[in-house]
Amino acid sequence: MKPLFSPRAPQPIGPYSQALESGNFVFCSGSIAIVPETGKLMEGDAREQTEQVLRNLGEVLKSGGLSYADVVKTTIFLIDMNDFPAVNAAYVNAFGETKPARSTVAVASLPLNARVEIEAIAVRRSSG
Repeated sequence: MKPLFSPRAPQPIGPYSQALESGNFVFCSGSIAIVPETGKLMEGDAREQTEQVLRNLGEVLKSGGLSYADVVKTTIFLIDMNDFPAVNAAYVNAFGETKPARSTVAVASLPLNARVEIEAIAVRRSSG
């Protein structure tokens, strides 16, 4: 197993890796809307926070030579299911025609009182 790290994404706020590569799979830890430059949760509504989460996820994927097109599964955690349409609007902007399998789960709370957290699994395509 090989950890992936991007200095352009937030430092983990606990004892875990931004992502871990195992074989052709890359498992990206859940990310909240922390602004990498400040290390603080961004202010904003669910759409704005989702946009920041997806920027962070994109940077972690890039650190492993991957992109949103390589993502096969995401899990979205929301503190309010009423945010679902706003999250979808930001999500489609990032993923476009790529439509990974996805689960969305309502949770009681998230770290730093974030509105949304997203984790992802990507697959490195073989060159042959």
